[in-house]
Amino acid sequence: MKKLVLALLVTVSVFTLAACGSDDSAQGVTDTTVKVGNTAATSGLLAFVGEPFVAGMNAYFDMVNEDGGVAGRTIEYIQYDDQFDGAQGLTYTQQLVEDDEVFALVGHFGTPTVSATQEYLAEVGIPTTYYATGVSALFNPEATEGERASFPVQPIYDAEGEVMVARAISELGAENIGVLYSNADDGRGLLNGIQLRASELGVSLSAVAQVAPDADDMSTAAQLMLSSGVDVVLLAMNQAPAATAVRALNAAGSTVPVITSYVNADATWLNGVQDALANFDIYASAWIDIYAENGVDFSEDYLLFADEIGTEYAANAYAFAGWIAAATFVEGLERVGEDPLTWENYINAMEEAPVELPFGVVVNYADGRRVGTQAMAFLQGVSTDGVAAWETDQPIQTIDEILE
Repeated sequence: MKKLVLALLVTVSVFTLAACGSDDSAQGVTDTTVKVGNTAATSGLLAFVGEPFVAGMNAYFDMVNEDGGVAGRTIEYIQYDDQFDGAQGLTYTQQLVEDDEVFALVGHFGTPTVSATQEYLAEVGIPTTYYATGVSALFNPEATEGERASFPVQPIYDAEGEVMVARAISELGAENIGVLYSNADDGRGLLNGIQLRASELGVSLSAVAQVAPDADDMSTAAQLMLSSGVDVVLLAMNQAPAATAVRALNAAGSTVPVITSYVNADATWLNGVQDALANFDIYASAWIDIYAENGVDFSEDYLLFADEIGTEYAANAYAFAGWIAAATFVEGLERVGEDPLTWENYINAMEEAPVELPFGVVVNYADGRRVGTQAMAFLQGVSTDGVAAWETDQPIQTIDEILE
């Protein structure tokens, strides 16, 4: 009986909210403001990701508001801290949609929360621009109905897994690839892409080891990599398990290069494992390019970002991501312009042409395409005077360009 009542309540809520996007007075919209929100981990183990991400969003919205907003509306941003917990994320997401009545979710954060809320958001049909995760369930080449309200930007993990294999072969000359993956949505998605591309290219996956995402001992998996004679190790996992894996490989005496996910392409993460750089190279994918074409001078996009964000996060990749998340939402507002700001008008505007974002990111949402960006750069970790940093080894390229 309790389940039936809950289902009926959700159905009524979804019906009521869906109606908000069908007229000239969408929820969260007044003549002078538009209300948005997200739930992100700004405390706990993932605060080092969530805090700069939120700071990047705030900086972009502040810049837009100081310039008068969009079509006479300033942006009101509400943020809750879910501590990277899916259950809390679902509760706060429902609060944002049903109680705060936001017009859109912007920068929907983290695999646990995104996974826990995806079905709910599709039923409601509320615009959700940018997900701070690449979870496989976001990949949708032909979205319909409520799924059209979803606008992923970051690469989906499956696609990144394919890029990892391409880089291992093209840049590192790999013939025998080892894979360490976490038994979680991110790890399984990356592994799926790795296996797909390796099979297509006829490359051997000499060792594949599964680890728990919260494991504090990966010595057995590290020893398997060594005993299997792999010439590169792909880490299919996010920040915490990837750091544990690097330390385990270092302790085991590994000397083969490692490629990790774009979610770890930040100096904060790299500094936590920099001792390993004395024994093997660490590489990462990256979907954000902050450099000009000559590879030396910072781009205009970066200089604007740095001026608005301040020194604390001027070199923080997670702050870059928050900035892009806010820019994605604002692009849709600008396209709607003076027309009525409804969910349907916003969705149609996002689909009408490719979305060009800061740092050279381009996403195409035409015809229900919801797959994120699929072109990535290749970074190498370096350590100088006790400080680790990423340097661009190869620019943003598609898989076909990588394998040419």
